[in-house]
Order: sequence, then C-alpha cells, then structure tokens
Amino acid sequence: MGRVSPLPPPGPLRTLAYATLVNTVGGGLWLAGGALYLTRDVGLSATSVGAGLTVAGLVGLSASVPLGALADRWDPRTLRAVLQVGQAVAALAYLLVGSFPAFLAVAVPEALLAAGNLAVRAALVAAVGGPDGRVHAFATLRAVANLGITAGTALAGIALAVDTHRAYQVLIVGNAATYLLSAALLLRLPPQPVAAGERRMPGTARRGRPLRDWRFLAVSGVSAVLSTHVTVLVLVVPLWTVDRAGAPPPVVSAVLLANTVLTVLLAVRLSRGAERAAPAARKLRRAGLVLAAATPLYAATAALPVLPAVVLLLVATAVWTVGDLWHGTAGAGLAYDLAPPGALGAYQGADGLLAGLAQALGRGLLTLLVLGGGPVGWLVLGGILAAAGLAAPALAGRAIANRRAPETRPAGVPG
Repeated sequence: MGRVSPLPPPGPLRTLAYATLVNTVGGGLWLAGGALYLTRDVGLSATSVGAGLTVAGLVGLSASVPLGALADRWDPRTLRAVLQVGQAVAALAYLLVGSFPAFLAVAVPEALLAAGNLAVRAALVAAVGGPDGRVHAFATLRAVANLGITAGTALAGIALAVDTHRAYQVLIVGNAATYLLSAALLLRLPPQPVAAGERRMPGTARRGRPLRDWRFLAVSGVSAVLSTHVTVLVLVVPLWTVDRAGAPPPVVSAVLLANTVLTVLLAVRLSRGAERAAPAARKLRRAGLVLAAATPLYAATAALPVLPAVVLLLVATAVWTVGDLWHGTAGAGLAYDLAPPGALGAYQGADGLLAGLAQALGRGLLTLLVLGGGPVGWLVLGGILAAAGLAAPALAGRAIANRRAPETRPAGVPG
C-alpha cells in the first residue's frame, strides 16, 4: 500500500483493520440515517429519539467493565465476534420498531452490546499489537475507522435522498450485514487469549478491580475530560459554525472532512512515544494545551466576516485535530500501561465508562457553555482542557508509583 494508506502490512493487524473498516461503514450508515429513519419513517418525535438514545447510552455504559473483564478470561477475538452477531440482531430489530417503548426495547440492548464491545475491542487490540505495538495498532485502527465512517455516511446519503420506507429498510439491513461480515473477518484472526502468559501475580486480584483503583480512575478521569473534544467537534462546532460564525451549512461538512483527512494522514505518525505511561502522560498534557490553544481561534470566528471566519474555522479544526489525535493515543497508552497484568480488559472497560459518562454529560453542558456563553464560553472551555492536561503527569506519576510498589503482607502470613 502507499505511504498515505492507513492499512498496515499483511498480518493480524491488517485483518483487524479490514474488520474495523467493514464495521465502521455500517456505523456511518446508521450515524447518518438512524435518526431520520426513526423520525421520518417510524414517526417518533426528535425529542423522544434524543431522550431514548440518552437513556440507552447511559444504561449501556454499565456493560463496559463486566464485558471487559470477560475479555481477560476468554478469547477476545471470539467474544467480540459473538457481540457483533448480537449487534446485527439488534440492528435488524429496528425494522420492528413502531413506538417509543419498542424503540427503547431495542436501543437499550444495542447500547449494552456496543459499550461492552468497545472494551472487548480494546483488549483485542492489546492482544494483537502486544505491549510495544498496541498504541500503534490503536492509532492505525482509528485512521481506518475514519475512512469507514466517511464511506458509510456517503452511502447513507443515497437512502436519505430517496427518502422512502424501502430505502430506510435497505440502510438498516446494510448496517446489520456489516456486523456479520466484520465478525467473520475477526474469526480469521488466530485465537488471542489476553491473559495467556500474563497470569495474575499474587496481589493482582485486589488491584484487578478498576473501579476501586482511584489512582487509575484519576488519570482516566482527566483523559475523559479531554475526550469531550469529540462532542465539541461533532455537535458544538457545527452549531457554532452556522449560528455564530454565520457560515453556510456546507462549511460544516468541510470542517468535518478536514478532521477526517488529517486523522487518516496523521493518526499513526502522532501515535509514537505513548507506549508507556510516563511519556503518554506528557503527551496527554500536550494534547490538553493544544486543544486549549484552538478554543480562542474558534471564538474569534464570531467577530469576522464570513470568508475569514471559514478560513479560521479550518485552521482551528486542524489545531483541534492534532490535540484530538495526541489525546487518543496518550489516553490509550495510559489505560493500557497502568492496568495490572491479566486485567487489561476490565481496565479498558473502566476507562471507556468514564469517557462515555463525560461525553454523555458533555452534550448538554458544552452546548450550554459555548453556545450560551459565546466567545467567553470557548475561553472557559480552553481553561478546563488546559487544566486537565496539566494535571495528567502528576496523577500518572502516582499511579505508576502505586503500580510498582511491592505488595505487603501482615507479619506471619506466608508468601
């Protein structure tokens, strides 16, 4: 493949990349067309769809840690394939939705499967990449996922243009089919028992409970605050672009496309140096400062004529994307390296749980802060992001020291 291709050389990681590509094409289909199907074809109100998705998303986060822990004991390849078959069934069940209760009955199980699948995927990436290559693998798959979502969104445009019941049915079946094809590709990987060769040492049973490991949760918490950059980019920036910067709606597509292209080109390059916790924490600090540096650029677009505002929006998005990518790899490196041996999946589940909570709460809070507060809101957001980034190295240092501390036993208790 060419240098700009996000696909890795032949091997297990490439197989995983193909599975990710197929899966995220389906994700793009549903991301672009799901809400319109539920409102225009099923007849639900936009408010009820939003409320249902919020409730389902919050309930779904409860599956992150249990299914992540399950991936520490079972082959995460097989477990993820099973989950994706379940997601295919849930996707097809949307064809039967005709009321709000039926919508919730489908959305909640789907969210549980999706949240658990993210934790299992993180364990599988760690198994395929190994201790020295898992952050690189994570970055590679992120670049591939951006391509898949973009392709799926474009394909969904066909169904949205036709705007008929049959077109929406095809979109739903297509999404379900990508889960099944992705599961089949996953089964082409060799078995990946994460805990093989990493049997729990004495004392790790206690430390293998991530929701009681407050030092890990503190690091994951600041990473979760920075993870709200996703919500800012896909929700706040589009609304700001049209309502405050006064740009025409097509500029929103240009801004998101710029983020996608830069992610595909830079995700792997910017992933270097985050394999271990200490350098990953420094990269997380850098990510917070870069994200903070983009906020006054976004704020300034409200005071400019349309053309300069559009240019500055694109520049701000380029800066934002660099911080976004540094955060992604640094957060992954910390979550992997701070996890005890044999508990990678459970710890990735806890990390995903905090990120999911931050993004769920951030949808309302960030919209209120930035769109309600205007340029000052952007500056306040920048201060929050900078503070989170600056706190990362000290918090990570405590977690590293705790991880390396020898286990102590009461006197007289044999080893």
